[in-house]
Amino acid sequence: MMTWSDQVAVVTGGARGIGRAIALHLAERGAAVCINYAAHGEAAEKVVQEVKAGGGRAIAARADVADFPAIQVMIAQAETQLGPVTILVNNAGVVYQATLDTFDHEQFERMRRVNADGIIHATRAVMAGMRARHYGRIVNVASIAAFGTALPGNAFYAATKAEAAILTKRFAMELGPQGITVNAVAPGFIRTDMTQGKRSAAEWEAIEKAIAERSIMGRIGEPADIANAVAFLAAPDSGWLTAQIITVDGGRMDYVGH
Repeated sequence: MMTWSDQVAVVTGGARGIGRAIALHLAERGAAVCINYAAHGEAAEKVVQEVKAGGGRAIAARADVADFPAIQVMIAQAETQLGPVTILVNNAGVVYQATLDTFDHEQFERMRRVNADGIIHATRAVMAGMRARHYGRIVNVASIAAFGTALPGNAFYAATKAEAAILTKRFAMELGPQGITVNAVAPGFIRTDMTQGKRSAAEWEAIEKAIAERSIMGRIGEPADIANAVAFLAAPDSGWLTAQIITVDGGRMDYVGH
């Protein structure tokens, strides 16, 4: 029986926000962690130092998830330095907000290459090793946007996350017979650098209040809320749970058609 101390996890986009929380939480459970980043190397190294300060093992590895050869190199680096990869968390993502009037194809394509192609690339890079060992946990980070939340400007972002949701189910079908589970979490509105962006304190307070009022739990989410759900799906004893998408949104009530 595998234990947490036997695990090696790769977390894409693991330098900040939700990815950082996931990496730290998996390390606390006992997994060695490869923190992937594309642009925030200093932040990734800080996560590595936090893991090591807690007695864990971690490395930072730069790779754009939209670049398949780069992802293959990263996985090889993780396996050389940490051991066989048993957990993949496809967390890396970008947001491009637009309406039909302001749609820009190039920006949309870049977002799709990260949010959807990135899942394909990283999964393909780890699947041979997982198949050979007849064990693996793959967790994709989708979004409640994929299910039709009514936040303005998120239609095209939602489309890429809907792709992440269907890839989760289809990859679970392909990889399940080899002992690999594939699941996803669909976060609601989470407090991160990405969501706060360049908003002023007053603007952020108004947004937080408005979204909290749409939640059964009366608050927005924190990165740890998502990390907890990811750890559940990535756990060694979650081997009969696959092709599932867990919504982690505090009970949001503002869905189109509801």
